[in-house]
Amino acid sequence: MPAPACAQQDAATLIGRLRAIVGHAYVHVGSRDTKRYATGYRCGSGPVAAVVRPGTLIEQWRVLQACISANAIVIMQGANTGLTGGSTPNGVYDRPIVIINAMRIAGIHVLGGGEQVVCLPGATLHELERILEPLAREPHSVIGSSCIGASVFGGICNNSGGALIRRGPAYTELALFAQLDGQGGLHLVNHLGIDLGDGVEGILRRVEAGDFAEADVSTASGRAASDHRYCDHVRQVDEPTPARFNADPSRLFEASGCAGKVMLLAVRLDTFPAERHTTTFYIGTNDASELNDLRRHMLAHFAELPISGEYLHRDAFDIAETYGKDMFLAIRHLGANRIPTLMALKNRVDRIAGRLPGQFHHASDHILQTLARLFPAHLPARMKQFRARFAHHLLLKMSASGAEETRRHLSAMFPSAGGDFFQCTPDEAEKAFLHRFVIAGAAVRYRAVHARDVEDIVALDIALPRNATDWFETLPAELSRSIVKSLYYGHFFCHVFHQDYIVAKGHCPTALEEKMWALLDARGAEYPAEHNVGHLYHAKPELVAHYRALDPCNVFNPGVGRTSKQAHWL
Repeated sequence: MPAPACAQQDAATLIGRLRAIVGHAYVHVGSRDTKRYATGYRCGSGPVAAVVRPGTLIEQWRVLQACISANAIVIMQGANTGLTGGSTPNGVYDRPIVIINAMRIAGIHVLGGGEQVVCLPGATLHELERILEPLAREPHSVIGSSCIGASVFGGICNNSGGALIRRGPAYTELALFAQLDGQGGLHLVNHLGIDLGDGVEGILRRVEAGDFAEADVSTASGRAASDHRYCDHVRQVDEPTPARFNADPSRLFEASGCAGKVMLLAVRLDTFPAERHTTTFYIGTNDASELNDLRRHMLAHFAELPISGEYLHRDAFDIAETYGKDMFLAIRHLGANRIPTLMALKNRVDRIAGRLPGQFHHASDHILQTLARLFPAHLPARMKQFRARFAHHLLLKMSASGAEETRRHLSAMFPSAGGDFFQCTPDEAEKAFLHRFVIAGAAVRYRAVHARDVEDIVALDIALPRNATDWFETLPAELSRSIVKSLYYGHFFCHVFHQDYIVAKGHCPTALEEKMWALLDARGAEYPAEHNVGHLYHAKPELVAHYRALDPCNVFNPGVGRTSKQAHWL
């Protein structure tokens, strides 16, 4: 039904104010122009009053003020690359929705010769990698989300985990953000530990310009800019709790884990020394217990933790090889920095095709899949041989100082009755990790290409207890019958796994997911582990308490974690 005339007039007034703040070109209205922002990468969509793309922090602040005055819901958005729909609307709300996409406000300021950085809302992981590379430093995450343009803020807001074992989840206690109090009063909270003077717009102008000296940067608060505890925490292999998961109360702090329940404006983060000389070992086995023994021994007894240890099952290997080939080749030959542009072009093709008469859904996916078949095989021969021999695959990257200890231990374990290993050349190592990181997108491509046979994807993101030994899932037959493909991959040493189930046509994904949750509960798993709840998962009580404390009026991203969408949490 059409909105009442008074509501239409109020929306028109708000849109006019927003255009006056940021300019007509940066306020999008109507379903056609807002679709790319109001639709999640894998799930989540809904109508919005407007999408606003401010170009400065002061514009962002003024846009927020206008939305608050108009009693509008605010959904903060970065690159919109999340897998659980947490930065898009979902369903019906009690107030008009404005998405504030902050990707135009790019900027990264380097502190202390690169030991820390201050990132603005539009800073991407790839850009942060690029800036830190000549300083021999790295950010928290170095591949995976970075290859599709994910923002730095997305990792902090979602407590994202990443593949690097020593660094734990993305985390900081040093942030600048806007927050509403219980009476609806808007406040700017400066917990960056940087003296930026007084006055809201003066503070915003200075932090955006980097107009502060090293003397203005303080460490006196004792607040952390990364999770310093994780290296010891993950080594406790006999503990009955997971190493990391989104609802862990010890890692919920203001902006960290906020899921957009405040408007984040700047974050201060630690960086890490880059590992220049690494060795990658490729391990294959048909005996899951061999990988379990390896994980427990290395975490408990090795002098150095691995840099990363990425797991993939043979079925995930196969899907990625066929349906992730074009993404693999694009990153390999064009560079990760080109992927956001290519994704935008892909979306544009789909929007144009969607206007044509006939059935042209997922046109770009069909085109890309056809083109990918024209290219020669892209995976190294030894990887293909291991794929034929073994069901379970582990990519183990070690520092120069840890490589020899690893080589000796693997040589003592393998070859065995069930498994073997080889040391990768640099080219094999690069291709192996890239192959691992295109799996998630490959599952989405499979769904698009086989839309007639696939209902949807159930994507679970789980953390097993550190002491779990029976880590590989065996599904009951009654559930397997409704699944076309089961894809298992993840961060093995952290015991964090991504389990994507491609559901056969005619079966209910929601019912299947709820049955999966019951199985996970019986295994002592926590979920989600690192992609946050979005609109797929029920937020645990600790997470709901965090959201309510940050946003007592329920103005920012209401409904996340399947919580109330009503004003003031009614």
